Amino acid sequence: MPLGFPRVGHGQTKRVTTIRAFIRRRLDPAQRFGLRATLLGIAVAAGGIGFGYLVSQVVHNGPLVRVDTAAARNLHEWVSGKGALIVILKVITFLGTPLFFFLIVSIAAGYLLWRHRLRLAVFLVSTSLGGGIVDSIVKIVVDRDRPNLENPLIPLHGKSFPSGHAMSSTFVYGALLLTFMPVIPKKRRPWVVAGAVVLVLAIGVTRLALGVHYITDIVGGYLLGFVWLTAMTVAFSVWREERGRKPVEPMRGLEPEAKKDLARP
Repeated sequence: MPLGFPRVGHGQTKRVTTIRAFIRRRLDPAQRFGLRATLLGIAVAAGGIGFGYLVSQVVHNGPLVRVDTAAARNLHEWVSGKGALIVILKVITFLGTPLFFFLIVSIAAGYLLWRHRLRLAVFLVSTSLGGGIVDSIVKIVVDRDRPNLENPLIPLHGKSFPSGHAMSSTFVYGALLLTFMPVIPKKRRPWVVAGAVVLVLAIGVTRLALGVHYITDIVGGYLLGFVWLTAMTVAFSVWREERGRKPVEPMRGLEPEAKKDLARP
């Protein structure tokens, strides 16, 4: 036997082959739990690490919290007294309230049921309600008080971390986009997505400016909302394939074939 070149046994070769086959399955879009499950795992891991770091900072009063508190106080002082700006901020922040989301999700779900798109209606409602429950649970567990500022610009209710407005805006507007994407012309889709992202970011900024949240609350809401939306999207995709439908790209919408039903007068 040649020196310096150990012989690879049959068992080792089999293990290498098994690992390669596993990786191929994880990256194969045709596999039921292939690429989508892998992407879900990556998204959840990335969001979870960031969210876990924020929770650690909040719970243990880390350095980030001190920066957080100073930024919230300075922004609040700058906004105070600017009547027209405060009105604009309140209008924008209303677009991230539970009442507004209840109205638009109810109307959208009713329209989907009228068009006989039950699966899309279930996705939209379950994503919205489930996300609200997750937000409430995390608020109770973390138990962070609202910013202690003089002359708050709007009433303070509940706990602070994560921001329910930031989280709900992320998964509700995201779910609406994924649901109705098929009826948006392809050339306009990037602009519509960009507009939704700007709106979600603007809602988060209003929560800071109005003095009801810290920066970490907003970022935590975005991260948790994204993870929740990703998980629900993958779950819906698996459900769709269980019913014999072809896998689709999210930018085409969750059910591209629903275009005729959703767009007809």
